Amino acid sequence: MNVHIMHTGKVQIDRALALKEKGWHPAPYTGWLRSSKKIWVPVSTYLIEHQKGLLLLDTGWHEAIRTNQRKHLGTLAHSMFKGVLPEGESIRELLQTRGYRAEDLDYVLLSHLDADHVSGLGHVQDASSILVSTEEWTVANRGMRYNKTMWKGASLITFDFEESGLGPVGRSYDLFGDGSVTLIHTPGHSRGMFSVLLKTSRASMLLVNDTGYCPQSWEELIVPGITVDDLQAKQSLRWVQQQASEVDYVFANHDTTIKPMTITL
Repeated sequence: MNVHIMHTGKVQIDRALALKEKGWHPAPYTGWLRSSKKIWVPVSTYLIEHQKGLLLLDTGWHEAIRTNQRKHLGTLAHSMFKGVLPEGESIRELLQTRGYRAEDLDYVLLSHLDADHVSGLGHVQDASSILVSTEEWTVANRGMRYNKTMWKGASLITFDFEESGLGPVGRSYDLFGDGSVTLIHTPGHSRGMFSVLLKTSRASMLLVNDTGYCPQSWEELIVPGITVDDLQAKQSLRWVQQQASEVDYVFANHDTTIKPMTITL
């Protein structure tokens, strides 16, 4: 199994979005009145070449971010964060570089539906199956946090987590039924977010998405700035902390220390 860690540009956020802060500001993660606290972090996506299919985890930025990101993101979101997408780094371009097209993808896995994870969906909506958890889909279509235009025209398929005993809340979804690709429910940052556990007979990898933004998140149990449930977010981080000593690799989507690379499991 080959895992290609790819960056679809960067996003400028307040540091309190990555690591929750407490202070005088009622919502420091917005970055409002905190221009000196901004940081740039990568927007990662993962192409997984599996013997049972070609998988893509999250989609990164859409090329529209290059020309009119206020319109693409919406005014509120644009006031909180900014995206940059260099030429050659959209998911369409990254797939093309590797000799693939959207139609070659057997699965697009959407860890959750925040903009920087689903913005590029329009580039890969011709994939065979686009999966999102039922919990995430239900909340996303009735809440103000999400930009519903980003999945307009795409045929998303919802799946239900099973009571497997795996993960921080004991719920997961085994994609192929053989334990090689398991979507682990790691709620807290969002209701239906999942991490992805990849396993072969030789090695294992945990892709935690936005469960934590960097190793400091799970090492010190610092939840993201935006959460729907702080207790669940910390519970999910505690599980990642435990897994970090058991698996061979742990990657967070926005970890600034991680560069694009390919790892064979």
